[in-house]
Amino acid sequence: MTEVQNPWPQGTECVARYNFKGTTEQDLPFNKGDVLTIIVVTKDPNWYKAKNSAGREGTIPANYVQKREGVKSGGKLSLMPWFHGKITRDQAERLLNPPETGLFLVRESTNFPGDYTLCVSCDGKVEHYRIIYHNGKLTIDEEAYFENLMQLVEHYTKDADGLCTKLIKPKLEEGTVAAQDEFSRSGWSLSRKDLKLQQVIGKGEFGDVMVGDYRGTKVAVKCIKNDATAQAFIAEASVMTQLRHDNLVQLLGVIVEENGSLFIVTEYMAKGCLVDYLRSRGRTVLGGEALLHFALDVCEAMAYLETNNFVHRDLAARNVLVSEDNMAKVSDFGLTKEASSTQDTAKLPVKWTAPEALREKKFSTKSDVWSYGILLWEIYSFGRVPYPRIVSISLFLCIKKYAGITALD
Repeated sequence: MTEVQNPWPQGTECVARYNFKGTTEQDLPFNKGDVLTIIVVTKDPNWYKAKNSAGREGTIPANYVQKREGVKSGGKLSLMPWFHGKITRDQAERLLNPPETGLFLVRESTNFPGDYTLCVSCDGKVEHYRIIYHNGKLTIDEEAYFENLMQLVEHYTKDADGLCTKLIKPKLEEGTVAAQDEFSRSGWSLSRKDLKLQQVIGKGEFGDVMVGDYRGTKVAVKCIKNDATAQAFIAEASVMTQLRHDNLVQLLGVIVEENGSLFIVTEYMAKGCLVDYLRSRGRTVLGGEALLHFALDVCEAMAYLETNNFVHRDLAARNVLVSEDNMAKVSDFGLTKEASSTQDTAKLPVKWTAPEALREKKFSTKSDVWSYGILLWEIYSFGRVPYPRIVSISLFLCIKKYAGITALD
């Protein structure tokens, strides 16, 4: 086959939409959901030359694959786009007008703070069902109990179970986009049945980090099982879909379950986080060349983020992972945003954050460079905590303030 310029850039990832067994030795067989990398397009625009995750190359039919795109939705990604927060009964009824049986939304209860209200349009009027907490679970009728709102909504979309009608169509909050739909549309949605979870390798207040197997590939999985917490991680996953570099931990895909569980699947980094690696090996194992390589790896990653107009905002050795072959890769993109956005400083690690970022909520490549400087100190001190003699954060802030320290002014 004669090869011509590829309309998709070399290295573009795509996801198989169907199974393909191949008909010739030159074809590359694949299964639905496999991730492939386009190499070149053939003279026939209906066929591409591609390679799979194992490195095998061959031709594939163009209409069997979907291009993977970064999630750049114009609206706010939400696991619960039907949740409208603090709105009144009258506002809910206006939103569900004109009436359409099965149209619904959930709001915070105005009469019973801490509870919720399910509002459903049925036969020309709107019914309001109070959702209460009982023994740590949510219920409408004290017969069926649910861990979270997503489980409750899922239940009543399948069966009315005492409601005036089953839930048919969500009334989306203005400006929101269903996260499940957006990850699927852009090619990042994975199948839960193909993921096998194994042992826990980390625990946090959000959930567990586990080793898993996805179609024969060893992976790391963040398992977030609370809908409110999972919502906070949607932003991190959407940022990761837009980034691809050898020194960034690579997202493999996202699984969003109807019951509120979220699984963020990434490449597996065998040697864990850099700060633990430095502390456990120490000077007897790690020489100057190894430390320099770690510093250069992170530098390459941060340069890539700057080129793509992203500011990490949480760079530290604990957020850098080490691969089996000792490559350092930046991870944890929960606070990563486009350079023009602002950030609530209450969530930031003070000892790693530039003074102007703390004082003025001013973030830029310069504030990331400050954090990189702290990271270099961590690397060459073999994982010591920055400013070890300053225990009090309030004292630390006062020293910064009265010393007039600014980052790279």
